[in-house]
Amino acid sequence: MRKLSLFLFVFLSLHFSAQVLSENQKLESLCRVWGFLKYYHPNVAKGKLDWDQQLLHKINDLEKIHDKTELNLLYSEWIESLGKVDECKSCLKEDDKVYFLNNFDLKWIDNPNIFTEQTAQTLHYIENNRNTGDNHYLGKGGRKIYFRNENSYGSKFTSKEIALLELFRYWNYVEYFFPYKYETDQNWGDVLSEMIPTFLHINNDENYHLALAELVTKTDDSHAFLFSTLISLHQFGNRKIPVEYSYAEGKLVITKVNTTRFNEEIPLRIGDVIYDINGKTIPQMVNDLGKFIPASNSWGKIRKVKKLLLFTNRDSISVKVERDGQNLPITAKTYFVKDLTYETTAVPQKWTFIDNKKSIGYVNMGVIEREDLDEMYRNLESATSIIFDLRNYPKQTIIPLSRILLPKSAVYYQFNFPETNYPGKFYSKKNSIGRKNKKYYKGNVVVLVDENTQSQAETTTMMFKQHPNAKVIGSNTSGANGDIIRFKIADLDTCFTGLGAYYPDGRETQRIGIIPDIIVKPSVEGIKNGIDEVLQRALRYIETKE
Repeated sequence: MRKLSLFLFVFLSLHFSAQVLSENQKLESLCRVWGFLKYYHPNVAKGKLDWDQQLLHKINDLEKIHDKTELNLLYSEWIESLGKVDECKSCLKEDDKVYFLNNFDLKWIDNPNIFTEQTAQTLHYIENNRNTGDNHYLGKGGRKIYFRNENSYGSKFTSKEIALLELFRYWNYVEYFFPYKYETDQNWGDVLSEMIPTFLHINNDENYHLALAELVTKTDDSHAFLFSTLISLHQFGNRKIPVEYSYAEGKLVITKVNTTRFNEEIPLRIGDVIYDINGKTIPQMVNDLGKFIPASNSWGKIRKVKKLLLFTNRDSISVKVERDGQNLPITAKTYFVKDLTYETTAVPQKWTFIDNKKSIGYVNMGVIEREDLDEMYRNLESATSIIFDLRNYPKQTIIPLSRILLPKSAVYYQFNFPETNYPGKFYSKKNSIGRKNKKYYKGNVVVLVDENTQSQAETTTMMFKQHPNAKVIGSNTSGANGDIIRFKIADLDTCFTGLGAYYPDGRETQRIGIIPDIIVKPSVEGIKNGIDEVLQRALRYIETKE
């Protein structure tokens, strides 16, 4: 009995001291170490090694690793092979930058379940003596960074190792250079844990693209996308019902019925309200498709998904509509986009008066150009109010407009920029706009916004808010602001927000959007009757100041 107890004691001691690791734990740690060394280790960051090949070899090496001791030996030998890291005296110098540290997280280095104390000390030494200056994998253009010198392995699925490489590459892009990583719904470390099994089970091109799209979607960023024709064709479809529609109250309102080259009758009418598509409500459809479409919030998700709701690969779509007080089931034939014909729409006016007294001006910010602004202001400066419609994307007009409209220079936004000498950290700067101007516009500045007001449009809205008589009317804006970083992942075009953008006092706009002073959302009845309810509310405000 004593011998059995001794055997069990020795067995259990060896078992626990070995600390057996799961496949996920090993791969998670490899992703983190590989990405950290890529941007921090001086020899790696200078491009002296084929870093992708190093990863592919290590993925294969992990198959022979079973426990913490073996894993740390692997990392110790790997880091030793990368060459000496000299002391970095400049790394100790403090500067006058104001740092934003919500994204900075190297706590994983000190995880005792994965790393030994010796490995942790080695990694921290590299952190404290990190690469500074030029980085083989990063460039800086203006105020944002860009990724460079990355190998392409094509967009087809070839092996689990290449699939994992693309996952690790993208995950580390976000880990170190996405300014809103701290705001994602799911902790970014948990995203890695969840997506590794998904990428390990990929076995064809379509699953590969869907896995990448799901990964990109987890940034919760309306700027982000993954351009994949495979997903567009197989997942969303390339046939559609030939109608145009608006979204309100969880339903689609038909606003136009297009013709086809076959001149066949379309069973839907203008004013029909679709509330069910193939047995699913509109919110259910948005939720299903939204798994592969990134957005900062629910209204941003709807804005991006609603364009796809009447697409399919089938010859027809079954819908349920409200028409003249009745609920009708309708099966509508679908067509390839090339078979649809569209009427030429009139080019919208850049500016105009919208009342007989010429006291209310209206400016369409989506079409007016920088060179139009002086003439626009000469025409409208006599108006007691000017409505600036920003339910669109403006054309780089923010600075010249601020010099016309604002009475003085004002801090209107705070930006966070990625710190390339200490990846994961961002530094903050406050931005001013406008100038001292005794002839500034003294009437009412009314700004119309909704979920289509995104990025530059949101920044422009913040400029308008510096006017002493400004009022923002509509619904919450997109909540995606800051210059974007464009790049490729698995040879597919993608991007995410590259700069953090905040109110001057540090309050966030990402994922929240700019909250209007007066909230108005389109209604089903308003759309059916062709009423611009946001514009109507702006006119009522101008008249009553309420």
